Amino acid sequence: MPAGLTDGVEQATMTDAAADEVEPTRGAIMVVRSLTKRFGGLVANRNVDFDIPQRSIVSLIGPNGAGKTTFFNQLTGMLQPTEGEIEFNGVSIVGLGPHQIVELGVGRTFQNIRLFSDMTAMANVMVGRHSRMKSQWYEAILHLPRVREEEEATRQRARELLDLVGLARRYEDESAKNLPYGDQRRLEIARALASDPKLLLLDEPTAGMNPGETGRMTEFIGQLRRDLGISILLIEHDMKVVMGVSDRITVLDYGEKIAEGLPEEIRTNPQVIEAYLGKQAHA
Repeated sequence: MPAGLTDGVEQATMTDAAADEVEPTRGAIMVVRSLTKRFGGLVANRNVDFDIPQRSIVSLIGPNGAGKTTFFNQLTGMLQPTEGEIEFNGVSIVGLGPHQIVELGVGRTFQNIRLFSDMTAMANVMVGRHSRMKSQWYEAILHLPRVREEEEATRQRARELLDLVGLARRYEDESAKNLPYGDQRRLEIARALASDPKLLLLDEPTAGMNPGETGRMTEFIGQLRRDLGISILLIEHDMKVVMGVSDRITVLDYGEKIAEGLPEEIRTNPQVIEAYLGKQAHA
């Protein structure tokens, strides 16, 4: 059985508890139908159907090369699908650019941290607020009161988000590159939250973390859903995290969806075991 799938059994009870605290509302915030992405003769995703219910935590897993990141990038406009449809809150987002999708309410982080390393933690979060700012460039040149008021409101919101993700006030003026690795991950989440997303996509949020940091991040992901009422889509290799926080899990293999269900269903699914360890492991 795949390493980590059995390890996640005890933590599966956390999922039930989280579901009791915040029962996902009916209806989907994002609907994907027949999503296909080709790169020449290579098919990265093939006819994938996928829903994200309102106020849910959904995880996307699969072996290396399964097409998870390609799928993620299509949801955020970084790649356009070859075929298929993506709707967010009932609006098609196929053909839209990343900034337009952010404005609609989709935020994301990246597998490899993409902070502005020489900017302060505060400035990084304020940049994430740009899509919600209304002042025009000429108003900034003229130093109009509206610009100053909006900048101060943005600074205050950034401070609130730094508090929310657990970054101490002493880090506000610290360059992002000087923060501990786990805190850089949290800072990236704060920047994504600055755009007021209704759906937050987290790409490998615990990558490179030690067990203590991973445990705290797992708890924090559940807290985000509880406190902000947002939906979360998670790509993650750590099965303890996946089993501990997910309402539902979808599995990709060679770009196709091979399984979908509750954590306990995925843990014992023969196709999932085979995808991770091969046919002999399941025999």
